[in-house]
Amino acid sequence: MLPKVNFCGLSVTRLILGANPFGGYSHQNPARDKEMVAYYTVDRIIETWARAEAAGINTMITNNESGHVIQAVREYLGGGGKLQWIAQVNCRLQPDMEKALDEAVEIGCKALYIHGGQVDNLFNRKDEVTLIRWCNHARSLGVPVGCAGHTPEAHRWVDCLDITDFHAVPFFTCGSIHNGEGEKFSLADMFRAVTCIKEIQQPCIGYKIMGAGRIDARMAFEYAYENIKPGDVVNVGMHRGDKDNMVEENVCLANEFLTNADN
Repeated sequence: MLPKVNFCGLSVTRLILGANPFGGYSHQNPARDKEMVAYYTVDRIIETWARAEAAGINTMITNNESGHVIQAVREYLGGGGKLQWIAQVNCRLQPDMEKALDEAVEIGCKALYIHGGQVDNLFNRKDEVTLIRWCNHARSLGVPVGCAGHTPEAHRWVDCLDITDFHAVPFFTCGSIHNGEGEKFSLADMFRAVTCIKEIQQPCIGYKIMGAGRIDARMAFEYAYENIKPGDVVNVGMHRGDKDNMVEENVCLANEFLTNADN
């Protein structure tokens, strides 16, 4: 088992299995998106979670807006799957955010966070009223609640509102694609991200630590674990279509650098 931390009352391994490849969100190009969706059938998604369990991961994250992914979540949890589910909740398919939050909890999430694109939009409009309403509703459902967001500025705004239990902070802003700037990845983003993570006292999930496949895995894990807080975790999507044993290799890398950090 990977090292674990108390994450908002949940015992969570410091490596979480992400899901962007499951839904075809490569942040690379449309052909790559299609390749990922074709590979990750419901059965193969569930198989990947089983592989993660066996390798020592105890938590996964998926969004709530890819139909086949949510089907896999329902089948996996309904069949006794052991990974804890943290839901990334959007309201593009279910326009009512409160109903989308209710559904995630009904399916069985142990924690949830508001999708970064939604938080970015509210931050740009300085619409704290809507975000407070969403977070208060989520907290009323009895699970830890967080927010994503694609810039440090958005996270600092959320942090000042004091409405969350945790943050999900990307190492790369991606441009950001959520405000029309396209798929742009800058190494300088990584420094700004870890600076933000260290400023936020609440636990954080670091994601996009490999820049959607642009950064060597060994370098990414080393940088992430050396720079996030001791109670923080990282979320990594893994496309087994590139390498079948990617899950097991990433667990080994995470263990290596976590052991070094502890020493």
